[in-house]
Amino acid sequence: MERPLKIGITCYPSVGGSGILASALGVELARRGHDVHFISYERPFRIPADEPRLFFHPVVINDYGLFKYPDYTLPLSVKMAEVSRDHQLDILHVHYAVPHATAAILARSMLPVAQQPRVVTTLHGTDTTLLGADPGYGPAIHHALTHSDAVTTVSHFLKQETQRVLGFDGPMEVIHNFFEPRPPRRSREEVRRELGLRDEVLIFHASNLRPVKRIDLLLETAARIRPRDAFKLLILAGGSFAPFAADMRRLGLEDRLIVRENVLEIEDYLQAADFGLFTSESESFCLSILEGMCFGCPSIAPQIGGIPEVMQDRVSGRLMRFGDVGQLVDAAEELIQQPTLRTTLGRAAKARAREYFSAEIIVPHYEALYRRVCA
Repeated sequence: MERPLKIGITCYPSVGGSGILASALGVELARRGHDVHFISYERPFRIPADEPRLFFHPVVINDYGLFKYPDYTLPLSVKMAEVSRDHQLDILHVHYAVPHATAAILARSMLPVAQQPRVVTTLHGTDTTLLGADPGYGPAIHHALTHSDAVTTVSHFLKQETQRVLGFDGPMEVIHNFFEPRPPRRSREEVRRELGLRDEVLIFHASNLRPVKRIDLLLETAARIRPRDAFKLLILAGGSFAPFAADMRRLGLEDRLIVRENVLEIEDYLQAADFGLFTSESESFCLSILEGMCFGCPSIAPQIGGIPEVMQDRVSGRLMRFGDVGQLVDAAEELIQQPTLRTTLGRAAKARAREYFSAEIIVPHYEALYRRVCA
């Protein structure tokens, strides 16, 4: 029987796809008998406080006034080296190249060879699609990938983009995201009452509201859906919605829009939704679509990036041309008016999530990768 591994994980602990995936991976690995050590400036929000074999090591960031901006990379690398040494880590699995992979490479070099963990870097998207093209970051990202023991991407699209943008020709393994929903704490009916719904169809959107998510297109689409009183749009915002409040008022969406910021128990709201609506101009995977699929909730989304790897058009959701608001409106009105179609797509979406994107399917791929790099 193979021995349990000792794994360090570093991710952004904020509400976002990479943090959710990394947190869920850590929990699943701990439940499979491995020791998992999270290293970050805050405890990731999806990590249970009492999970056996799961530990959190905070990175202390001091602001001495010496630098214009407080530095995180160096304190992170020191903490990574310290945890690796004290807990004899086999693996440092870092999510996002900047600054996590850079810090891991530096941390490893601080240790004697016999104590150096293997470094696995998982790319989630903007470290390639945004920072990779920046001359101030690209070379550092390329260096970190070159010196990692293994590199993974969350979609075939992102693998191809990493090769194209960064010129990285090293081995990369595609391991898709997964999502294991927690049981909702409230019933669908209770949540819908909280949201003030009667017979309206509930459309959901979940994202961190960054510019790439194109919230302008989302709001424009919602404003054009008819009949207006047939739906409400719930935005689960991983950040402040305040920058979009003026657009909401300009489009007359005050009575159609419900915003919940930084929701931790997303499952409560997903089970109350009827379908999702996404308008991004770039997505490496779109975990929010998968989260909805797990609750039998299909989505309308642009046919871009890694989204076609997650759902199939007219089978488990609807794929549209990016930026075509007319298409989005037509598809939304069709799903509003045809509950049987929503149900059919939703059942296929839930089945696809279970068959291709569950922890049972995905986590063993990471375990196998760890074993290979440690061999």
